[in-house]
Amino acid sequence: MKSGEIIFRNPKTNTEEIIDNLGETISSDYYDLRYWYDLPDCLVKDAIFSDESELFLTPCEPNPGDSVKIRIRTAMDNVEKVIIHIGGETHEMQPAKRTSLFDYFEYEFVIGRERVFYYFEVINRQESTFYGRSGCGEEAHCKDFAFRITPGFKTPDWAKGAVMYQIFVDRFYDGNTESDVRTGEYYYLGGATVRSDDWYKHPANLGVREFYGGDLPGVLKKLDYLQQLGVEVIYLNPIFVSPSNHKYDIQDYDYVDPHFAALVKDGGALLMDGDADNTHAERYRTRVADKENLEAANAMFATLTAEIHRRGMKIILDGVFNHCGSFNKWLDREKIYSGVPGYPPGAYVSKDSPYRSFFYFRDENNWPDNDSYAGWWDHATLPKLNYEQSPELEEYILGIAKKWLSPPYNIDGWRLDVAADLGSSAEYNHKFWRKFREAVKSVNPEAIIIAEHYGDPAEWLKGDQWDTVMNYDAFMEPVTWFLTGMEKHSDEYHEDKLCNQEHFLGAMTYYMNRFDRSSLLTAMNELSNHDHSRFMTRTNRMVGRSANLGPESASMNINPAVMREAVVMQFTWPGAPTVYYGDEAGVCGYTDPDNRRTYPWGNEDKKLLAFHREVIHLHSSYQALKTGSLMILCANHGILCYSRFDKDDIFIIAINNNSDEQELVIPVWRTGMLEEMPICTLLTTTSEGYNFEAIIRKPNRGMLNLKLAPYSAVVLKNISQYI
Repeated sequence: MKSGEIIFRNPKTNTEEIIDNLGETISSDYYDLRYWYDLPDCLVKDAIFSDESELFLTPCEPNPGDSVKIRIRTAMDNVEKVIIHIGGETHEMQPAKRTSLFDYFEYEFVIGRERVFYYFEVINRQESTFYGRSGCGEEAHCKDFAFRITPGFKTPDWAKGAVMYQIFVDRFYDGNTESDVRTGEYYYLGGATVRSDDWYKHPANLGVREFYGGDLPGVLKKLDYLQQLGVEVIYLNPIFVSPSNHKYDIQDYDYVDPHFAALVKDGGALLMDGDADNTHAERYRTRVADKENLEAANAMFATLTAEIHRRGMKIILDGVFNHCGSFNKWLDREKIYSGVPGYPPGAYVSKDSPYRSFFYFRDENNWPDNDSYAGWWDHATLPKLNYEQSPELEEYILGIAKKWLSPPYNIDGWRLDVAADLGSSAEYNHKFWRKFREAVKSVNPEAIIIAEHYGDPAEWLKGDQWDTVMNYDAFMEPVTWFLTGMEKHSDEYHEDKLCNQEHFLGAMTYYMNRFDRSSLLTAMNELSNHDHSRFMTRTNRMVGRSANLGPESASMNINPAVMREAVVMQFTWPGAPTVYYGDEAGVCGYTDPDNRRTYPWGNEDKKLLAFHREVIHLHSSYQALKTGSLMILCANHGILCYSRFDKDDIFIIAINNNSDEQELVIPVWRTGMLEEMPICTLLTTTSEGYNFEAIIRKPNRGMLNLKLAPYSAVVLKNISQYI
C-alpha cells in the first residue's frame, strides 16, 4: 500500500471512549508516563486536563435542575486524590474511568439557577497543584481562570464552528444593473453620488457615496459559488435603505434598499451639477420613498432568504441600532420625505414630529431645521438614538428585530453594530440587550446574536444578552501579531510581537477565559473585515493606509505562505471561521475604504481559492474541528503546535512562522495517542504552496518528530482503520 492510496473508513481513536462504560478498568498493560519522565514519584502535570467539552462536562449546556457530571484527567496511577473547588465548596472527586494512559475522576451534582465557577486541586504523594482553564498553577491564578457553567445558556448548535462568509454587498456582484445608484442621484457628504463604471477600480478615499452596483440579486446568482466553497452561513453588511455604500447610516429600518434589490417605479430628475439640495433629488425620492419599490425590495429579499434556506444555509443581517442616518425618515434632515404621502414630518423639520423623542436635541427652541441633535462620535450624519427617553423607540426597534426574524424573511440572527455604545448608560445598555434577547428568542430560539465589540465582553456574555461577539481579542488580534507583527488596521508594526509565542498564548489565555464555551465556539473568527486591513496585505508588514502609501502598495511584498498559515489556524481554532468576501480569492487592501474592494470575478487567485475550498471541507468534515477540545502541545519563537480532539478524532496542528526550517518533538501522548497509533498528515503548506498528500507517521514513546519547512503549517490526524 502506498501512502497516497489510503482510504479513510470512519476513523476512530484506539483509546477507549471516555463517556461510555464509566468505571471499567482495563488490564495493567499500559504506558507508564512516570517512566517516560524518569521521575518515579513526580506529579505528571502535562497529563492533567479538563475543559467544558462533552468529554469533561455532561451536559455541556445544562438547564437549571439538570444533573451535571464534571471530569478531569490525570496520568494513570499518578494521583492520590482530586478535589474540586466549586461554588465556594470543596468535594473529593471519584475515580470513574481508566484508559491505557490516564485516570479520570468525576463529580456529579444538580445545578441550580446561578452561574457556577470551579477549578481543581490535584494531589499525589510528593506534591500537588491547582488546575484551571489556563492549566496548572497557584490557587489564586486558577481561581481567576476558573471553568464556568451558566445554567440555561445555550447557543445554537448550527452556529458552533460554522463556516461563515461576510459580504459587503455593494462590492460583491452586480446582479441587477437597472437598480444601481446613478451618478448625481443625490448629494451626500460633500458631493454627488458616483456610479463607478470600472468594477476593478480601487475605492476612493472617503468615497462613501461611490457605488459599484453589487446587490442582493448578485448574491442570489452567486449562491452556487458560495455553496461550492463550503459556506454554511452568510453574513451581510447592512442592506436597509441608506445613502452610503456601507449603509451604517440607516434611512429606513423597515425596508431593504431598492438599490440593492429591484425597482417597480423609476424616473425623475437627477441633480444638476453643483446642486447640493436633495429636495431636488426626484429620482432618489421615487426610488427610496415609493412604497411599491420598498415592498418589491423586501419581496426580493424574502426570495433570497428562501433560497438560502432551501440550500441548507443560514443568513445573518447587520443591525445598526445605536444610531441611524441623517437621511432617516424619523429625522429627515435632507427632507426626502417632506410632503410625501404616508410619511409624518421628521424631527429635524418639526418639533411636533411623532419621532421627536427618538433623538437628543440640545436646543429645544431651534425648530424648524433643528441641527442641535447629538451624533454618534459627533458625526452629524449619524444621529444617536435616544432610547432612555423614548419607550416608543425601544418598542419600535425590538419590533424591527422580530420583523426580520419572522416570515417571510426568516433570517437566522443579528450581528449588532457597536453594541456596547447603545444608550447613554451602562445600566440601560444591559437592560436593552436583555429585552432584545428576549424578543429575538421569542421568535426563533435558534437565532444567533453576535455583537461587534472590542475588549472584554464578559458583562454581556452571561447568558441573558448576547450569544457571542466578533472575535477580535481572542482571535484576530493575537493571530495577526503572531504571524505578521502588524496591528489590524496596518497602522503599527511591532517586531517584538512577531513570532512571540508568549504574547500570543498570554492574550489567547486571558481573552478566551472571558467567554463561556458556548460563546467561544460561535464567535466570529475573522482574519479581515470591512473595518480593518486585509490580512494578505498585513503580511507585507508595511505601516500605513491607502491615502499615504497608494492602493497599489497593498499587494507589494505580500507573503501568501503566511496567509495560508493564518487560514489553517482560522479553520482549526475554536470558533466560527468567518471569511471576508474576496480573502479566499487573494484580495488585498489597507483599512477602510481600501479593504472594501470588489470581488475579482475572473481574476481570482485560483490557487488560494482552491486552498480555501479544501481547508473548509476539512473543517466541515470533522466535529472535533468544530466543537472539540483545544490543547496547546508546544510553542517556541514562531512555533505553535496544538491539538483539537473529541471522543472520535484527534488532530495535531503545527505552525512554523520562521524563515528557516524547524524541528519539533511533539508530545502527542497528551492527546491520548498510543504508541502503535498511526498518524496521517492531511495537509501541508509551504512557501511554494500546499498539498493534501497522505503520509503515515508513528510516534515513538508518545513523541512525534516533525520537520517544518519555513512559513508552513501541517495538519495531522489519528487513524485506526485504513487500507
